[in-house]
Formats: sequence, structure tokens, C-alpha cells
Amino acid sequence: MTMKLYGAILSPYVRKTRMVLALKGLDYESVMVDPNNKPEGYEKISPLGRIPALEVDGRFLADSAVICAYLERIQPEPALYPDDAYEYARALWFEKFADYEMGPQCTFMVFRNRVVKRLIGQACNEQECQQALDTTIPPLLDYLEKELDGKEYLVGDRLTIADIAVASQLVNFAHGGERPDAARHPNLAAHTDRIHGLEPFKQTIEKESGFLKKVLG
Repeated sequence: MTMKLYGAILSPYVRKTRMVLALKGLDYESVMVDPNNKPEGYEKISPLGRIPALEVDGRFLADSAVICAYLERIQPEPALYPDDAYEYARALWFEKFADYEMGPQCTFMVFRNRVVKRLIGQACNEQECQQALDTTIPPLLDYLEKELDGKEYLVGDRLTIADIAVASQLVNFAHGGERPDAARHPNLAAHTDRIHGLEPFKQTIEKESGFLKKVLG
């Protein structure tokens, strides 16, 4: 089986997929795709033109959640989705929460303004960032803080796609100069440190931080 992962190094959705690949010990080739300048014909690989996309022996899958679910089926160990039906659904909920609630705020608001715009020579709209940090982001983090009360993981007693998806968005949040406040969100701060300390995350964060330091100074 030959796999190619199409995407950009700093995308939280690509990173989530890469973490699943790494944790499962699956070999793949990385194909860089600039989301702002996608190659001609990319829609044949990803119908909506989004990243990531996965090629498996000439066949294609799009969307990080779809790809991660596929990887779980072809390589069940280590299991990153719960066995229990209810907990399985809860893990999918947290993945959706990370992708569709945290992503627009932590990544597309804070990270995009403070990092991506600098990379492409545009001005940061700091007022827009602060509004998100003051109004829309705190309730999201408050919710996760409550869900992590007395727990090491979001679902069950082991690492799942829920933890990976949330932690991946918080990498971009950190690249944008923010992180969960240990005073207001001690459970989430500890969870973030725990997941980001896992070897695949640790190596990736170091690589990304080095890249940003090199290009942004």
C-alpha cells in the first residue's frame, strides 16, 4: 500500500492526520499543497479544494475526519477511537467541535491574522484577534475545561481522536502567541501540555516553530 498525504505543514487538519499516521506507524509521502495557491487539477484529488487529501494506491480521500477514520480501519492498533458506542460518538463530537468551532477562532482568526498574514505580506488585524480572544474563544475553552475536570483525556481513559483534534488546533493557537490560561483553565492547560508532549506532537511543534522563527524572525 502506497499513501500520499497532500497538505501544508501548518494546517491543524493536516497535522491531526499526520499525528494519526505517526501514532499508527504508517508510512506515507508528504506532498506540499499551498492552500492559497493550489496546483491545477487539485479538485480531482479533493473535490472542495481543501487540505488534507490522502491518496492510497491511486484512489483519493478528502477531509481530515474522513481520512483519520479510514486510517483507524486499515490500522486498528493503537486504537484512537473508543470501543464503546457512546464514547465513540463523544469522540466524534469533540473532533467536530475542534474542527468547526475551535478552528474558525483559534486558527482562522488568531493564527491567520498573526502568522499567515505576515507570511503572505499582509497586515494583522489585531482588533479582530482581540475581539475573538475576549468574546468567542473563552466560552470554547471554558467548555473544554469543564469536560476535563478530573480527567486526563476528553473521552475515556486513553488517547483518542478527540484529544488529537483539540490539541492540534491549540498548536496553531500557540503559534499565534496564545495558550490556555493555567489560572482560568488548569485542566485544559495540563491536557494541552500532556498531548503536546507526546513524541509525534513534540517533534512536529519543534519543526513548525523552527520554520516560523526562520521565516518570520
